[in-house]
Amino acid sequence: MTKRIDEPTGTETVGHEWDGIEELNTPLPRWWLYTFYATIAFALVYVVLYPAWPLLDRATSGTLGWSSRGDLAAEMRAAEAARAGVRAQIAATPIEALPANPQLMQAAIAGGAAAFKVNCAACHGAGAAGSAGYPNLNDDDWLWGGTLTDIETTLTNGVRWDANPATRVNLMPAFAGLLKPAEIDAVAAHVLSLSGKAKGNATGAQLFADNCAACHGATGGGMPAMGVPALNDAIWLFGGTAADVKRQVTAPRHGVMPAWKDRLDPVTIKMLAAYVHSRGGGQDPAPAAPATPAAATAAAPAPKARTDG
Repeated sequence: MTKRIDEPTGTETVGHEWDGIEELNTPLPRWWLYTFYATIAFALVYVVLYPAWPLLDRATSGTLGWSSRGDLAAEMRAAEAARAGVRAQIAATPIEALPANPQLMQAAIAGGAAAFKVNCAACHGAGAAGSAGYPNLNDDDWLWGGTLTDIETTLTNGVRWDANPATRVNLMPAFAGLLKPAEIDAVAAHVLSLSGKAKGNATGAQLFADNCAACHGATGGGMPAMGVPALNDAIWLFGGTAADVKRQVTAPRHGVMPAWKDRLDPVTIKMLAAYVHSRGGGQDPAPAAPATPAAATAAAPAPKARTDG
């Protein structure tokens, strides 16, 4: 095949023919060619100035030395510098004194909210409502105490965290080998009766008094400061059905929380404690014992406002 000039258009053909059909070799518009050449020139300049070619463990750095990672690092340093003053104030303020400075307290709560989403929401939920085996942090039912100081201590040392000798520890014995199945049924029914969820029975009451009251109290009020839960309310960590209670009596489940002192700095832990306390169920510290009845009346704290509905 040979090229020829198409008579109607005056354009050279490419020299191919298919069943009498030929293709014209129409030149590209000059503006398109110039744009194409400009993109090639731009690409060459970009390769020289910016990171471009991937290597084994990095990319070519470019003569300008710019990188998106470097930009991010600079922004993070700027943000950290902007927060440094507030963090220094929080670090210098004992956690129990934070509420006396509302502005600083709000800053701590805001920082704690961010830290909670990253470190705590996976177990306690984004709204801190918890789930089976993970406590709800919005109510006022606390194990190990719900004051700012108590929460900070729990966060710092963890619960049943073997890697930390100072961790919070308590264990409930398994009664599977100590009580007969019928006795476990009876004591479970009595436990449920403490919160009005079942009818009590004398056998269960006596078994409870003999085996459980030493820790949980005669009326099931528990010892929150020692991590012993109350049994006379409607809040259950591992479920509140008869089967759940019997399972807990037979083979107790014990939750574990890491000691955050190994992962977070003290200021972040303090902010987390402030945030958890602010969820609505945080407790105020007990007032000092007054010297006179009149002083007792004056020193009695007002009930803490609930924000969890």
